[in-house]
Formats: sequence, C-alpha cells, structure tokens
Amino acid sequence: MLEIKNISKTFNPGTVNEKTALSGLSLTLADGDFATIVGSNGAGKSTLFNAIAGDFYTDEGSIFLAGDDLTYLPAYRRSRRIGRLFQDPMRGTAPHMTIEENLALAYLRTAKHQRAFFSRVGKKDKDFFRDQLARLDMGLEDRMRQPVGLLSGGQRQALTLLMSTMVPPKLLLLDEHTAALDPGTADKVLKLTREIVESEGITCLMITHNMKNALELGNRTLMMDNGRIVLDIGGEERKGLTVDDLLARFRAGAGKALDNDRILLS
Repeated sequence: MLEIKNISKTFNPGTVNEKTALSGLSLTLADGDFATIVGSNGAGKSTLFNAIAGDFYTDEGSIFLAGDDLTYLPAYRRSRRIGRLFQDPMRGTAPHMTIEENLALAYLRTAKHQRAFFSRVGKKDKDFFRDQLARLDMGLEDRMRQPVGLLSGGQRQALTLLMSTMVPPKLLLLDEHTAALDPGTADKVLKLTREIVESEGITCLMITHNMKNALELGNRTLMMDNGRIVLDIGGEERKGLTVDDLLARFRAGAGKALDNDRILLS
C-alpha cells in the first residue's frame, strides 16, 4: 500500500542551521498494516509524516501509495487519499462551523468530481453523518447543529478521527493524536482508533511516546533515530516483547541508548 524509497530531506542547507531530518529512509507497508512509530524528539517522525502528506518535497527518493507516485503531488491532492490527525485537537476541525458542516467538508473532500466542494449534502448524507457520530458514543449525534468550538478536546479529536475515516483513506497518519488528552479520554480515543482501523481495514502509521502502546497496538513497531528507521519488528518476532526488550533492540540498532525521558517514563 505504501512504498517509500530512500527519501532524504535537509532543511536550511549550506547554513549554520542546516539540519538533516530524513536520511535515506525506506519503508514498505502492506495493505492493512498498522505500524506504531517510537523515537526521541528530532528523530524525524513528524518530518516523515510531513513528507508523506506533501507538506514539502523530499530532496531525494520517491513515495508511492497504492501504486501511484506521490513524490511530486501537491498536498491538497494527496489529502483525498490520506487521513491525518495531529497532537493538537484544535487542528483538525473548523471551530466556528457546526459538527454537521465539518463532517460535510470532510465528506466532500474525498469526492472525485471537480465541483465537489460546490455540492450540497442531502438528507441521506445527514443520516449517514448521524449514524457515524453515534459510533463515538459521545452523544454528538444529537448536537450536529452546534459549533465544534463548544466541544472538549477529546470530543474534537474523536470527531477529527471520524472525519478522517468515514470515507476510508488509503493511509491514516496519527501523529501522537492522544498526547494532549487526559488519560481517560486518551484511552477512549485509542479504543475508537483501534476499532475503526480494524473494521475498515485501513493502513495506518501512528507516532506514540508510549512504549506499551507501541507494542500492543497494530502489527508492527518501528523505531527511528537521526532521520532513519533503526528497528522494524512485527509478526512472531514482536509477540512477547517487553518494553525492556524494545529498548535493548533500539540500543543495538542505533548504537546508543534511548534517552528521551517522556518515552522512558511512559
């Protein structure tokens, strides 16, 4: 489903602020893979997501999704195939628009005809929105005409998850999408994430700082350091691994110990 071949990206080249964020990174995900990604700050995790989403073009390498070359495709065209959630719950929704209007925007975004955004949603579409909201079990199906700005952070993040997946994308990118939520709400959003990804068979990449989640969620665990993937485990090799095992494997792959307090204390 996703094939990344030897991508590299250096910001501010030739200056004192030169920073190599991705270095010859390659990755292949099969259809339906759910891979978690762990790494210290500056390891290149979010930069990898930005490269896949088209926030910038890489200096080298290529990116393919479902056989289509995305390498030089603009971000707005990639967004029809790629869903994305950010750490900040406020980034995925328009606060002054109603829940129904936000869902309509997300729904029409995936339409393929050129005049999609000038279309109107009908009663059948609104009934579909209501059914989808009911899946969240937050009572939002009875608040469809309320502005999204009135929702809590957890409700907005759950809504963003729904907006990104109600028309299943080819690829879902989750960039620490529960990190800003309280523990109880984070658990609920993670449970929803697992249920939606599994029921729809969505190929997914999820950045997390929680080592336990990195081993329990999905079917693969990746660890990054200095803009490259230093560990990629799945299948039988991943089963039974403990957090200590994962740290030892990181040390062997990166040549150093993981020194991020946020990860270690999780």
